[in-house]
Amino acid sequence: MSQSQIAISAEGVERRFGDLRAVDGVSLEVKASEIYGFLGPNGAGKSTLTRILCTLLTPSAGRATVAGYDVASQPGEVRLRAGVALQEAALDDKQTGAEMLALQGRFYGLTAKATKARVDQLTKLVDIGSALDRRIGTYSGGMKRRLDLALALVHDPQVLFLDEPTTGLDPVSRAKVWQEVRRLNQELGMTVFLTTQYLEEADELADRVGIINKGKLVAEGTPAQLKRTIGTDVVIVTVTGDATDAGRALESLELVERVEVNGPTLTLSVIDGPSAISPIAVALAQVPDTQVMELSLRRPSLDDVFLSVTGEHITDPSAFMASASAAQNLQEPQ
Repeated sequence: MSQSQIAISAEGVERRFGDLRAVDGVSLEVKASEIYGFLGPNGAGKSTLTRILCTLLTPSAGRATVAGYDVASQPGEVRLRAGVALQEAALDDKQTGAEMLALQGRFYGLTAKATKARVDQLTKLVDIGSALDRRIGTYSGGMKRRLDLALALVHDPQVLFLDEPTTGLDPVSRAKVWQEVRRLNQELGMTVFLTTQYLEEADELADRVGIINKGKLVAEGTPAQLKRTIGTDVVIVTVTGDATDAGRALESLELVERVEVNGPTLTLSVIDGPSAISPIAVALAQVPDTQVMELSLRRPSLDDVFLSVTGEHITDPSAFMASASAAQNLQEPQ
């Protein structure tokens, strides 16, 4: 791949805080015009790497470039070409949205005329509407997120960094942000580096996904590729008491490829889900002092991939269903 096709590159990047390696030798490449979803549990190092790529932290070792410029030796060039919306929006509640956007344009050296033209474009691209003339203190959480996104776009960046852009939003507001991110990528060809804890967000938006755990990149690929790595179907079984004995009993079954035990829940990767249900039920019935409370079959999800490579879940299923439902409702004609 030529350098012009690479928007973000990291080669053996490390970031140490004393004896702690928050980022431990991460290497990755993000193609131009790609949405790259970056996943990880709290404390995994995803926000630290994002801050390195945004020039807010310097790497302790390794090298990283954004839009072809080195984040350590050419931070000014990177900042001119990157838009950044971090977890905590730096907004002044006493100003209006329009005033904040005008100020951001001045920070990037835009003339008043150029800033106004850019703000006019952004109000069509990002759903801000009449709220622009109201004080930011009156905005809802969703409006603040969308204004922060607009602020990151004032200087028309090549690369957009979004660090958990929908955390704390209700499902409808979250789905609206998804629509705006997708539109930026499709209509403007903007490269998006999306850090998120919402697996359905990465599944919905990302062309490729990277999973970081304990500072290391432990998996990478398209959502479909990652799902295929853990089997065709997944059987979830919840039993009474400790599921360890039940897990041992199921590991010997021919159709069962892998068994993950997490408290009273067993997650089984199986070759043929419908055919595996009966043998699994029979095997569990023979485990002493074990009663099956729930058994279900489903297709693999990114949460299954995440569990497989990190040993823990990242999302609450109810949050997934609420967000997926909201996204579907927004896409349906009213």
